Amino acid sequence: MPKPDEEEPPRPDGGAEEAGPSGGRREEELPALRPPASPPQILSMSELLETAHEISKLTIAHEIVLNHDFKLQAVNFAPNSLENRVKETLHKAFWDSLKEQLSASPPDYTQAIQLLQEIKEALLSLLLPRHNRLRSQIEEALDMELIRQEAEHGALDIPSLTMYILGTMAMLCAPVRDGEVQRLQSLTDPVQLLREIFRVLDLMKMDMLNFTIQSLRPHLQDHSVQYERKKFQELLEKLHNSLDHTTEWLRKAAAEVAAASSQSPPHPAVSSSPASLSQGAVSSSTAVPSPTSVLNRGYMNLLCWEPGQKEYPETLFMDQARLQEVQSQVNQLTIIAAVLLVTSGMCGSTLFGSPGFVARLKRVTKVLLEGLSCTRYEEALQDISNQVLQEVSRTLSQLGCPAFTNDKCASLKGQIRSIADKDNAVRSIIEQRIHSFLSLFISPNGQNSLKDLPKGLDAIQEELLEVGCRFGSVIHHNRQVFGPYYSEILKKVLLPEPEPEPDAGIDSF
Repeated sequence: MPKPDEEEPPRPDGGAEEAGPSGGRREEELPALRPPASPPQILSMSELLETAHEISKLTIAHEIVLNHDFKLQAVNFAPNSLENRVKETLHKAFWDSLKEQLSASPPDYTQAIQLLQEIKEALLSLLLPRHNRLRSQIEEALDMELIRQEAEHGALDIPSLTMYILGTMAMLCAPVRDGEVQRLQSLTDPVQLLREIFRVLDLMKMDMLNFTIQSLRPHLQDHSVQYERKKFQELLEKLHNSLDHTTEWLRKAAAEVAAASSQSPPHPAVSSSPASLSQGAVSSSTAVPSPTSVLNRGYMNLLCWEPGQKEYPETLFMDQARLQEVQSQVNQLTIIAAVLLVTSGMCGSTLFGSPGFVARLKRVTKVLLEGLSCTRYEEALQDISNQVLQEVSRTLSQLGCPAFTNDKCASLKGQIRSIADKDNAVRSIIEQRIHSFLSLFISPNGQNSLKDLPKGLDAIQEELLEVGCRFGSVIHHNRQVFGPYYSEILKKVLLPEPEPEPDAGIDSF
Protein backbone atom coordinates (compact mmCIF):
# COMPACT_ATOMS: atom_id res chain seq x y z
CA MET A 1 0.00 0.00 0.00
CA PRO A 2 1.41 3.44 -0.85
CA LYS A 3 2.73 5.72 1.82
CA PRO A 4 0.53 8.68 2.73
CA ASP A 5 2.61 11.13 0.65
CA GLU A 6 2.34 9.14 -2.58
CA GLU A 7 -0.17 9.28 -5.38
CA GLU A 8 -3.80 8.29 -5.05
CA PRO A 9 -4.64 4.59 -5.45
CA PRO A 10 -5.37 3.10 -8.84
CA ARG A 11 -8.87 2.30 -9.86
CA PRO A 12 -8.99 -1.42 -10.64
CA ASP A 13 -9.84 -2.07 -14.26
CA GLY A 14 -13.59 -2.15 -14.47
CA GLY A 15 -13.85 -2.51 -10.71
CA ALA A 16 -15.55 0.79 -10.04
CA GLU A 17 -18.02 0.32 -12.85
CA GLU A 18 -18.95 -3.14 -11.71
CA ALA A 19 -19.20 -2.21 -8.05
CA GLY A 20 -21.41 0.79 -8.67
CA PRO A 21 -22.80 1.48 -12.13
CA SER A 22 -23.80 5.03 -12.75
CA GLY A 23 -27.14 4.00 -14.13
CA GLY A 24 -29.64 1.41 -13.04
CA ARG A 25 -33.12 0.38 -14.04
CA ARG A 26 -35.66 3.02 -13.17
CA GLU A 27 -38.30 2.02 -10.67
CA GLU A 28 -41.13 2.35 -13.16
CA GLU A 29 -39.33 -0.04 -15.53
CA LEU A 30 -38.71 -2.70 -12.92
CA PRO A 31 -40.46 -6.02 -13.79
CA ALA A 32 -40.20 -6.98 -10.14
CA LEU A 33 -42.75 -9.72 -9.83
CA ARG A 34 -43.32 -10.79 -13.39
CA PRO A 35 -44.02 -14.55 -13.28
CA PRO A 36 -41.72 -16.76 -15.33
CA ALA A 37 -43.00 -17.43 -18.83
CA SER A 38 -42.19 -21.11 -18.51
CA PRO A 39 -41.70 -23.57 -15.64
CA PRO A 40 -38.36 -23.18 -13.80
CA GLN A 41 -35.56 -25.09 -15.47
CA ILE A 42 -32.70 -26.88 -13.75
CA LEU A 43 -29.52 -24.83 -14.04
CA SER A 44 -26.41 -26.41 -15.45
CA MET A 45 -23.25 -26.62 -13.35
CA SER A 46 -21.69 -23.70 -15.21
CA GLU A 47 -24.84 -21.62 -14.64
CA LEU A 48 -24.83 -22.51 -10.96
CA LEU A 49 -21.18 -21.45 -10.64
CA GLU A 50 -21.86 -18.24 -12.51
CA THR A 51 -24.86 -17.50 -10.28
CA ALA A 52 -22.82 -18.20 -7.14
CA HIS A 53 -20.15 -15.81 -8.43
CA GLU A 54 -22.73 -13.08 -9.04
CA ILE A 55 -24.18 -13.55 -5.55
CA SER A 56 -20.68 -13.36 -4.10
CA LYS A 57 -19.95 -10.07 -5.87
CA LEU A 58 -23.30 -8.64 -4.78
CA THR A 59 -22.70 -9.71 -1.17
CA ILE A 60 -19.20 -8.20 -1.06
CA ALA A 61 -20.40 -4.88 -2.49
CA HIS A 62 -23.26 -4.83 0.02
CA GLU A 63 -20.89 -5.62 2.90
CA ILE A 64 -18.47 -2.85 1.91
CA VAL A 65 -21.28 -0.28 1.97
CA LEU A 66 -22.89 -1.33 5.26
CA ASN A 67 -19.87 -2.51 7.22
CA HIS A 68 -17.33 0.29 7.57
CA ASP A 69 -14.95 -2.12 9.30
CA PHE A 70 -15.06 -4.61 6.44
CA LYS A 71 -11.63 -5.92 5.47
CA LEU A 72 -10.42 -8.84 3.44
CA GLN A 73 -8.36 -11.25 5.47
CA ALA A 74 -6.16 -14.17 4.57
CA VAL A 75 -7.57 -17.62 5.25
CA ASN A 76 -5.91 -19.14 8.31
CA PHE A 77 -6.54 -22.79 9.08
CA ALA A 78 -6.63 -24.10 12.63
CA PRO A 79 -3.17 -25.32 13.69
CA ASN A 80 -4.22 -28.96 14.08
CA SER A 81 -6.68 -29.10 11.20
CA LEU A 82 -6.26 -31.43 8.25
CA GLU A 83 -6.14 -28.47 5.88
CA ASN A 84 -3.28 -26.87 7.80
CA ARG A 85 -1.31 -30.14 7.96
CA VAL A 86 -1.67 -30.65 4.21
CA LYS A 87 -0.63 -27.05 3.52
CA GLU A 88 2.42 -27.29 5.80
CA THR A 89 3.47 -30.60 4.24
CA LEU A 90 3.26 -29.24 0.69
CA HIS A 91 5.08 -26.03 1.61
CA LYS A 92 7.85 -27.95 3.37
CA ALA A 93 8.31 -30.22 0.36
CA PHE A 94 8.52 -27.22 -1.97
CA TRP A 95 11.08 -25.28 0.09
CA ASP A 96 13.13 -28.40 0.79
CA SER A 97 13.27 -29.00 -2.96
CA LEU A 98 14.47 -25.41 -3.52
CA LYS A 99 17.17 -25.86 -0.88
CA GLU A 100 18.41 -29.03 -2.60
CA GLN A 101 18.55 -27.26 -5.97
CA LEU A 102 20.53 -24.30 -4.63
CA SER A 103 22.88 -26.60 -2.68
CA ALA A 104 23.69 -28.72 -5.72
CA SER A 105 27.00 -28.35 -7.53
CA PRO A 106 26.54 -26.57 -9.81
CA PRO A 107 23.39 -24.91 -8.40
CA ASP A 108 20.08 -25.50 -10.16
CA TYR A 109 18.22 -22.17 -10.39
CA THR A 110 15.05 -23.47 -12.06
CA GLN A 111 12.72 -22.96 -9.07
CA ALA A 112 14.54 -19.83 -7.93
CA ILE A 113 13.97 -18.16 -11.29
CA GLN A 114 10.28 -19.03 -11.14
CA LEU A 115 10.05 -17.50 -7.67
CA LEU A 116 11.85 -14.32 -8.81
CA GLN A 117 9.34 -14.03 -11.66
CA GLU A 118 6.43 -14.28 -9.16
CA ILE A 119 8.08 -11.72 -6.86
CA LYS A 120 8.47 -9.34 -9.79
CA GLU A 121 4.80 -9.70 -10.70
CA ALA A 122 3.78 -9.15 -7.07
CA LEU A 123 5.84 -5.94 -6.84
CA LEU A 124 4.40 -4.63 -10.11
CA SER A 125 0.86 -5.35 -8.85
CA LEU A 126 1.48 -3.04 -5.89
CA LEU A 127 2.36 -0.04 -8.07
CA LEU A 128 0.06 2.85 -8.80
CA PRO A 129 -0.56 3.95 -12.42
CA ARG A 130 1.73 6.97 -12.00
CA HIS A 131 4.67 4.94 -10.71
CA ASN A 132 6.20 4.80 -14.19
CA ARG A 133 9.79 5.34 -13.10
CA LEU A 134 9.62 2.68 -10.38
CA ARG A 135 7.97 0.29 -12.81
CA SER A 136 10.84 0.75 -15.24
CA GLN A 137 13.38 0.21 -12.45
CA ILE A 138 11.75 -3.07 -11.41
CA GLU A 139 11.57 -4.26 -15.03
CA GLU A 140 15.27 -3.47 -15.44
CA ALA A 141 16.49 -4.89 -12.10
CA LEU A 142 14.41 -8.06 -12.45
CA ASP A 143 14.92 -8.63 -16.19
CA MET A 144 13.99 -12.29 -16.36
CA GLU A 145 15.78 -12.92 -19.65
CA LEU A 146 19.01 -11.53 -18.22
CA ILE A 147 18.52 -13.52 -15.01
CA ARG A 148 18.15 -16.74 -17.01
CA GLN A 149 21.32 -16.00 -18.93
CA GLU A 150 23.20 -15.34 -15.68
CA ALA A 151 21.90 -18.61 -14.24
CA GLU A 152 23.06 -20.54 -17.32
CA HIS A 153 26.59 -19.14 -16.89
CA GLY A 154 26.62 -19.67 -13.09
CA ALA A 155 26.76 -15.92 -12.45
CA LEU A 156 23.34 -15.40 -10.82
CA ASP A 157 23.71 -13.23 -7.70
CA ILE A 158 20.63 -14.09 -5.60
CA PRO A 159 21.74 -12.07 -2.51
CA SER A 160 22.03 -8.94 -4.63
CA LEU A 161 18.61 -9.48 -6.18
CA THR A 162 16.97 -10.09 -2.80
CA MET A 163 18.52 -6.90 -1.39
CA TYR A 164 16.97 -4.92 -4.26
CA ILE A 165 13.63 -6.66 -3.67
CA LEU A 166 13.72 -5.77 0.05
CA GLY A 167 14.51 -2.15 -0.75
CA THR A 168 11.58 -1.96 -3.15
CA MET A 169 9.27 -3.61 -0.62
CA ALA A 170 10.32 -1.03 1.98
CA MET A 171 9.25 1.75 -0.41
CA LEU A 172 5.88 0.17 -1.24
CA CYS A 173 4.73 -1.31 2.05
CA ALA A 174 2.31 0.32 4.46
CA PRO A 175 3.89 1.80 7.60
CA VAL A 176 2.53 -1.11 9.62
CA ARG A 177 4.73 -3.48 7.59
CA ASP A 178 8.02 -1.54 8.01
CA GLY A 179 9.12 -3.75 10.91
CA GLU A 180 8.35 -6.93 8.95
CA VAL A 181 10.49 -5.81 6.01
CA GLN A 182 13.35 -4.68 8.25
CA ARG A 183 13.47 -8.07 9.96
CA LEU A 184 13.93 -9.76 6.58
CA GLN A 185 17.23 -7.95 6.10
CA SER A 186 18.80 -9.95 8.92
CA LEU A 187 18.13 -13.31 7.21
CA THR A 188 21.13 -14.90 5.50
CA ASP A 189 19.73 -18.25 4.34
CA PRO A 190 18.44 -17.60 0.78
CA VAL A 191 15.67 -20.20 1.03
CA GLN A 192 14.34 -18.84 4.31
CA LEU A 193 14.64 -15.29 2.96
CA LEU A 194 12.65 -16.08 -0.19
CA ARG A 195 9.99 -17.84 1.87
CA GLU A 196 9.62 -14.83 4.19
CA ILE A 197 9.57 -12.43 1.24
CA PHE A 198 6.53 -14.25 -0.13
CA ARG A 199 4.84 -14.17 3.29
CA VAL A 200 5.29 -10.40 3.64
CA LEU A 201 4.31 -9.77 0.00
CA ASP A 202 1.04 -11.59 0.67
CA LEU A 203 0.42 -9.23 3.58
CA MET A 204 1.24 -6.22 1.41
CA LYS A 205 -1.15 -7.37 -1.33
CA MET A 206 -3.89 -7.73 1.28
CA ASP A 207 -3.10 -4.22 2.53
CA MET A 208 -3.44 -2.89 -1.01
CA LEU A 209 -6.77 -4.65 -1.53
CA ASN A 210 -8.18 -3.19 1.68
CA PHE A 211 -6.78 0.23 0.82
CA THR A 212 -8.54 0.02 -2.54
CA ILE A 213 -11.77 -0.99 -0.82
CA GLN A 214 -11.56 2.03 1.48
CA SER A 215 -10.92 4.27 -1.53
CA LEU A 216 -13.86 2.83 -3.46
CA ARG A 217 -16.31 2.95 -0.55
CA PRO A 218 -17.57 6.52 -1.20
CA HIS A 219 -18.15 5.62 -4.85
CA LEU A 220 -19.94 2.42 -3.90
CA GLN A 221 -22.13 4.28 -1.44
CA ASP A 222 -23.16 6.72 -4.17
CA HIS A 223 -24.19 3.95 -6.57
CA SER A 224 -24.90 0.95 -4.38
CA VAL A 225 -28.70 1.26 -4.53
CA GLN A 226 -28.84 1.12 -8.32
CA TYR A 227 -26.16 -1.56 -8.48
CA GLU A 228 -27.74 -3.88 -5.91
CA ARG A 229 -31.20 -3.49 -7.42
CA LYS A 230 -29.89 -4.21 -10.93
CA LYS A 231 -27.94 -7.30 -9.82
CA PHE A 232 -30.84 -8.57 -7.71
CA GLN A 233 -33.21 -8.26 -10.66
CA GLU A 234 -30.78 -10.20 -12.85
CA LEU A 235 -30.66 -12.97 -10.25
CA LEU A 236 -34.48 -13.06 -10.04
CA GLU A 237 -34.76 -13.48 -13.77
CA LYS A 238 -32.08 -16.16 -13.86
CA LEU A 239 -33.50 -18.15 -10.92
CA HIS A 240 -37.19 -17.59 -11.80
CA ASN A 241 -37.80 -16.38 -8.24
CA SER A 242 -41.15 -14.74 -7.49
CA LEU A 243 -40.24 -13.55 -3.96
CA ASP A 244 -42.66 -15.89 -2.21
CA HIS A 245 -41.02 -15.51 1.21
CA THR A 246 -40.97 -11.72 0.93
CA THR A 247 -44.65 -11.75 -0.04
CA GLU A 248 -45.55 -13.94 2.93
CA TRP A 249 -43.54 -11.71 5.28
CA LEU A 250 -45.40 -8.59 4.10
CA ARG A 251 -48.77 -10.36 4.08
CA LYS A 252 -48.27 -11.28 7.74
CA ALA A 253 -47.34 -7.69 8.59
CA ALA A 254 -50.39 -6.36 6.72
CA ALA A 255 -52.69 -8.72 8.65
CA GLU A 256 -51.21 -7.58 11.96
CA VAL A 257 -51.55 -3.89 11.12
CA ALA A 258 -55.14 -4.40 9.95
CA ALA A 259 -56.00 -6.30 13.13
CA ALA A 260 -54.39 -3.65 15.32
CA SER A 261 -56.22 -0.82 13.55
CA SER A 262 -59.57 -2.25 14.63
CA GLN A 263 -58.50 -1.99 18.26
CA SER A 264 -56.69 0.66 20.27
CA PRO A 265 -53.36 0.25 18.46
CA PRO A 266 -49.92 0.47 20.00
CA HIS A 267 -47.09 2.03 18.04
CA PRO A 268 -47.74 1.20 14.36
CA ALA A 269 -44.44 -0.68 14.04
CA VAL A 270 -44.50 -2.53 17.36
CA SER A 271 -46.37 -5.54 18.61
CA SER A 272 -45.52 -7.42 21.79
CA SER A 273 -47.36 -10.50 20.53
CA PRO A 274 -48.07 -11.32 16.87
CA ALA A 275 -51.67 -11.15 15.82
CA SER A 276 -53.36 -14.03 14.09
CA LEU A 277 -52.38 -14.10 10.45
CA SER A 278 -54.42 -14.12 7.31
CA GLN A 279 -53.23 -16.23 4.41
CA GLY A 280 -55.01 -14.04 1.90
CA ALA A 281 -55.06 -10.35 1.28
CA VAL A 282 -56.30 -7.86 3.83
CA SER A 283 -60.05 -8.07 4.21
CA SER A 284 -61.94 -5.57 2.12
CA SER A 285 -64.14 -4.80 5.13
CA THR A 286 -61.11 -3.45 6.98
CA ALA A 287 -59.59 -0.05 6.33
CA VAL A 288 -56.59 -0.48 4.06
CA PRO A 289 -53.38 0.02 6.09
CA SER A 290 -50.77 2.38 4.74
CA PRO A 291 -47.92 0.66 2.90
CA THR A 292 -45.37 2.40 5.10
CA SER A 293 -46.94 1.10 8.31
CA VAL A 294 -47.05 -2.43 6.87
CA LEU A 295 -43.42 -2.32 5.81
CA ASN A 296 -42.37 -0.88 9.18
CA ARG A 297 -44.25 -3.66 10.96
CA GLY A 298 -42.51 -6.20 8.76
CA TYR A 299 -39.12 -4.74 9.63
CA MET A 300 -39.90 -4.73 13.36
CA ASN A 301 -41.06 -8.35 13.14
CA LEU A 302 -37.51 -9.27 12.15
CA LEU A 303 -36.51 -8.53 15.75
CA CYS A 304 -38.88 -11.30 16.88
CA TRP A 305 -37.89 -13.88 14.27
CA GLU A 306 -38.03 -17.27 15.93
CA PRO A 307 -35.36 -19.91 15.24
CA GLY A 308 -36.75 -22.35 12.68
CA GLN A 309 -39.40 -19.86 11.57
CA LYS A 310 -40.28 -19.66 7.89
CA GLU A 311 -37.56 -18.67 5.45
CA TYR A 312 -36.15 -15.16 5.68
CA PRO A 313 -37.44 -12.73 3.02
CA GLU A 314 -35.37 -12.97 -0.16
CA THR A 315 -34.83 -9.20 -0.13
CA LEU A 316 -33.09 -9.46 3.25
CA PHE A 317 -30.93 -12.54 2.76
CA MET A 318 -27.70 -10.49 2.67
CA ASP A 319 -28.58 -8.88 6.01
CA GLN A 320 -29.90 -11.93 7.84
CA ALA A 321 -26.77 -12.45 9.96
CA ARG A 322 -26.55 -8.72 10.68
CA LEU A 323 -30.20 -8.51 11.73
CA GLN A 324 -29.96 -11.66 13.83
CA GLU A 325 -27.07 -10.07 15.69
CA VAL A 326 -29.19 -6.97 16.30
CA GLN A 327 -32.01 -9.23 17.50
CA SER A 328 -29.64 -10.97 19.91
CA GLN A 329 -28.46 -7.63 21.29
CA VAL A 330 -32.05 -6.43 21.71
CA ASN A 331 -32.95 -9.62 23.59
CA GLN A 332 -29.94 -9.18 25.86
CA LEU A 333 -30.75 -5.52 26.56
CA THR A 334 -34.35 -6.50 27.32
CA ILE A 335 -33.20 -8.94 30.02
CA ILE A 336 -30.69 -6.46 31.47
CA ALA A 337 -33.29 -3.69 31.70
CA ALA A 338 -35.87 -6.06 33.18
CA VAL A 339 -33.41 -7.28 35.84
CA LEU A 340 -32.56 -3.69 36.78
CA LEU A 341 -36.24 -2.68 36.91
CA VAL A 342 -37.17 -5.61 39.16
CA THR A 343 -34.19 -4.95 41.44
CA SER A 344 -35.03 -1.25 41.59
CA GLY A 345 -38.58 -2.04 42.67
CA MET A 346 -37.33 -4.30 45.46
CA CYS A 347 -34.41 -2.18 46.69
CA GLY A 348 -35.76 1.36 46.55
CA SER A 349 -34.11 4.60 45.52
CA THR A 350 -31.55 4.75 48.33
CA LEU A 351 -29.82 1.53 47.38
CA PHE A 352 -30.31 2.02 43.67
CA GLY A 353 -28.85 5.52 43.88
CA SER A 354 -25.65 4.26 45.52
CA PRO A 355 -22.62 5.17 43.36
CA GLY A 356 -21.68 2.35 41.01
CA PHE A 357 -24.46 0.02 42.15
CA VAL A 358 -26.42 0.03 38.89
CA ALA A 359 -23.23 -0.24 36.84
CA ARG A 360 -22.14 -3.32 38.78
CA LEU A 361 -25.53 -5.02 38.38
CA LYS A 362 -25.55 -4.21 34.69
CA ARG A 363 -22.02 -5.52 34.21
CA VAL A 364 -22.58 -8.85 35.97
CA THR A 365 -25.87 -9.40 34.13
CA LYS A 366 -24.27 -8.66 30.77
CA VAL A 367 -21.35 -10.99 31.43
CA LEU A 368 -23.63 -13.89 32.36
CA LEU A 369 -25.78 -13.35 29.25
CA GLU A 370 -22.86 -12.95 26.84
CA GLY A 371 -23.06 -15.33 23.89
CA LEU A 372 -26.21 -17.10 25.10
CA SER A 373 -29.26 -17.77 22.98
CA CYS A 374 -32.77 -17.06 24.27
CA THR A 375 -33.24 -20.74 25.02
CA ARG A 376 -30.58 -20.56 27.73
CA TYR A 377 -31.84 -17.45 29.52
CA GLU A 378 -33.58 -19.49 32.22
CA GLU A 379 -30.29 -21.05 33.28
CA ALA A 380 -28.47 -17.71 33.09
CA LEU A 381 -31.10 -15.89 35.16
CA GLN A 382 -30.63 -18.34 38.01
CA ASP A 383 -26.96 -17.32 38.19
CA ILE A 384 -27.90 -13.67 37.70
CA SER A 385 -30.37 -13.77 40.58
CA ASN A 386 -27.67 -15.15 42.90
CA GLN A 387 -25.13 -12.54 41.81
CA VAL A 388 -27.64 -9.69 42.13
CA LEU A 389 -28.59 -10.77 45.63
CA GLN A 390 -24.92 -10.92 46.62
CA GLU A 391 -24.36 -7.40 45.28
CA VAL A 392 -27.48 -6.13 47.05
CA SER A 393 -26.42 -7.67 50.35
CA ARG A 394 -22.89 -6.28 50.05
CA THR A 395 -24.08 -2.77 49.22
CA LEU A 396 -26.65 -2.79 52.03
CA SER A 397 -23.87 -3.71 54.45
CA GLN A 398 -21.62 -0.91 53.14
CA LEU A 399 -24.42 1.64 53.55
CA GLY A 400 -25.23 0.41 57.04
CA CYS A 401 -28.74 -0.60 56.06
CA PRO A 402 -30.52 -3.67 57.48
CA ALA A 403 -30.16 -6.85 55.42
CA PHE A 404 -33.07 -8.28 53.47
CA THR A 405 -35.20 -10.87 55.20
CA ASN A 406 -35.20 -14.41 53.88
CA ASP A 407 -38.64 -13.87 52.36
CA LYS A 408 -37.50 -10.70 50.58
CA CYS A 409 -34.36 -12.45 49.30
CA ALA A 410 -36.47 -15.30 47.94
CA SER A 411 -38.90 -12.84 46.38
CA LEU A 412 -36.11 -10.91 44.61
CA LYS A 413 -34.54 -14.08 43.24
CA GLY A 414 -37.92 -15.44 42.18
CA GLN A 415 -38.87 -12.26 40.33
CA ILE A 416 -35.55 -12.17 38.49
CA ARG A 417 -35.78 -15.83 37.50
CA SER A 418 -39.33 -15.36 36.26
CA ILE A 419 -38.00 -12.95 33.61
CA ALA A 420 -37.03 -16.07 31.65
CA ASP A 421 -40.73 -16.47 30.82
CA LYS A 422 -41.45 -14.60 27.57
CA ASP A 423 -44.88 -13.67 28.92
CA ASN A 424 -43.42 -12.13 32.08
CA ALA A 425 -45.12 -8.76 32.59
CA VAL A 426 -41.93 -6.80 33.28
CA ARG A 427 -40.11 -8.38 30.35
CA SER A 428 -43.04 -7.71 28.01
CA ILE A 429 -43.23 -4.05 29.02
CA ILE A 430 -39.48 -3.55 28.59
CA GLU A 431 -39.51 -5.33 25.24
CA GLN A 432 -42.39 -3.20 24.00
CA ARG A 433 -40.64 -0.01 25.09
CA ILE A 434 -37.39 -1.02 23.41
CA HIS A 435 -39.16 -1.92 20.19
CA SER A 436 -41.08 1.34 20.31
CA PHE A 437 -37.83 3.27 20.60
CA LEU A 438 -36.12 1.27 17.85
CA SER A 439 -39.07 1.81 15.52
CA LEU A 440 -38.12 5.50 15.42
CA PHE A 441 -34.86 4.57 13.70
CA ILE A 442 -36.56 2.85 10.76
CA SER A 443 -39.11 5.51 9.93
CA PRO A 444 -38.21 7.06 6.53
CA ASN A 445 -38.26 10.56 7.98
CA GLY A 446 -38.12 9.67 11.64
CA GLN A 447 -36.06 11.55 14.19
CA ASN A 448 -34.72 10.00 17.34
CA SER A 449 -32.94 11.27 20.40
CA LEU A 450 -32.59 10.54 24.07
CA LYS A 451 -35.68 12.69 24.61
CA ASP A 452 -37.66 9.85 23.01
CA LEU A 453 -36.21 7.22 25.36
CA PRO A 454 -39.05 5.47 27.23
CA LYS A 455 -38.98 5.18 31.01
CA GLY A 456 -36.99 2.37 32.55
CA LEU A 457 -34.34 2.29 29.83
CA ASP A 458 -31.93 4.94 31.12
CA ALA A 459 -29.37 2.34 32.23
CA ILE A 460 -29.07 0.93 28.70
CA GLN A 461 -29.47 4.13 26.70
CA GLU A 462 -25.94 4.09 25.29
CA GLU A 463 -26.20 0.51 24.04
CA LEU A 464 -29.73 1.11 22.79
CA LEU A 465 -28.66 4.09 20.69
CA GLU A 466 -25.85 2.06 19.15
CA VAL A 467 -28.17 -0.83 18.31
CA GLY A 468 -30.79 1.57 16.95
CA CYS A 469 -28.29 3.23 14.63
CA ARG A 470 -27.11 -0.14 13.30
CA PHE A 471 -30.68 -1.35 12.83
CA GLY A 472 -31.74 1.88 11.15
CA SER A 473 -28.76 1.84 8.79
CA VAL A 474 -29.57 -1.67 7.55
CA ILE A 475 -33.27 -0.94 7.15
CA HIS A 476 -32.76 2.41 5.44
CA HIS A 477 -30.50 0.83 2.83
CA ASN A 478 -32.86 -2.10 2.33
CA ARG A 479 -35.82 0.24 1.87
CA GLN A 480 -33.93 2.23 -0.77
CA VAL A 481 -32.84 -0.84 -2.73
CA PHE A 482 -36.01 -2.92 -2.57
CA GLY A 483 -38.70 -0.24 -2.25
CA PRO A 484 -40.02 -0.86 -5.80
CA TYR A 485 -40.37 -4.59 -5.09
CA TYR A 486 -42.24 -3.92 -1.84
CA SER A 487 -44.53 -1.51 -3.70
CA GLU A 488 -45.49 -4.16 -6.23
CA ILE A 489 -46.11 -6.78 -3.56
CA LEU A 490 -48.18 -4.47 -1.36
CA LYS A 491 -50.34 -3.46 -4.29
CA LYS A 492 -51.44 -7.08 -4.53
CA VAL A 493 -51.66 -7.63 -0.77
CA LEU A 494 -53.52 -4.43 0.14
CA LEU A 495 -55.53 -3.89 -3.04
CA PRO A 496 -56.42 -7.34 -4.38
CA GLU A 497 -59.37 -6.08 -6.44
CA PRO A 498 -59.00 -3.67 -9.37
CA GLU A 499 -59.31 -0.09 -8.23
CA PRO A 500 -59.86 3.10 -10.27
CA GLU A 501 -56.50 4.41 -9.09
CA PRO A 502 -54.50 1.36 -8.05
CA ASP A 503 -51.23 3.30 -7.67
CA ALA A 504 -52.52 5.81 -5.14
CA GLY A 505 -50.47 5.87 -1.98
CA ILE A 506 -48.50 2.74 -2.82
CA ASP A 507 -45.50 3.77 -4.92
CA SER A 508 -43.14 5.19 -2.32
CA PHE A 509 -41.98 4.57 1.19
